[in-house]
Amino acid sequence: MRIRHIFLFLLLFFGNYGFGGEMKRLQDQVVIVTGASKGIGREMAKVFSCEGAKLVLVARNEMQLKELSDQIENSIYVTADVSKEGDMEKVAEAAIEKWGKIDVLVANAGICLEMRLEEMTLEQWQKTIDVDLTGVFLSLKSVIPAMKKQNKGKVVITSSVTGPVVAMPGFSHYGAAKSGISGFVRTAAIELAKYYINVNCIEPGNIISEGMLALGDEHTQQHLRAIPWGRLGTGEEVAFLALFLASKESDYITGQGIVIDGGQTLPESHFIPY
Repeated sequence: MRIRHIFLFLLLFFGNYGFGGEMKRLQDQVVIVTGASKGIGREMAKVFSCEGAKLVLVARNEMQLKELSDQIENSIYVTADVSKEGDMEKVAEAAIEKWGKIDVLVANAGICLEMRLEEMTLEQWQKTIDVDLTGVFLSLKSVIPAMKKQNKGKVVITSSVTGPVVAMPGFSHYGAAKSGISGFVRTAAIELAKYYINVNCIEPGNIISEGMLALGDEHTQQHLRAIPWGRLGTGEEVAFLALFLASKESDYITGQGIVIDGGQTLPESHFIPY
């Protein structure tokens, strides 16, 4: 009988914690990641998967989504435009149909198109606002019924230091959207606290991504001079912050924007050598 008890203990222990003795932080949690096809979203999906999450991968590019989903166990993908209410309702429905719940939303989708204010058309302005700000609203709204029903949930939104903290010429529309996220997060956090739904955002500085590299080497070098750590951040580093905000470890954190920028926004002057 004693041997049987020991066997059952070991079975339960290793079943919960694995042979490394460490429980996966998102084991069997259902996580929606928008903008998952590339960049930071792709890295988030990979990190979350390693921590036991069941993933709903969302983006507009079906080929890239399928490629990623084929690489990640326990994942499905849904092609959707975050700026369209019907698309985001479809994403939530797919998650419920597949796994019966939604534990975490990572609202990461966004666009960043350089355009000086005096040259910008209303259509260009509106497109950025629609994706980067309205898309956050629609993504969160679509998961509220499921999270409210289970009386818990985590929402992690990808914002930026541009807008809430600093400004950059050519990105007034982007800065306006990201600043809007800050106000949205604080209000949403208050409204949803009674359902134990945490709402926070990440404010990355300059991160290695397709979008950053597309701006050219000169642009990258200019930013490197302003970063005390002397390098760009990685998508994986942002993903680990998102993992913390999606996990139980952040249960008492809500309505916050957390900067991850290698110290870029700290110096009083970037003309003084570090």
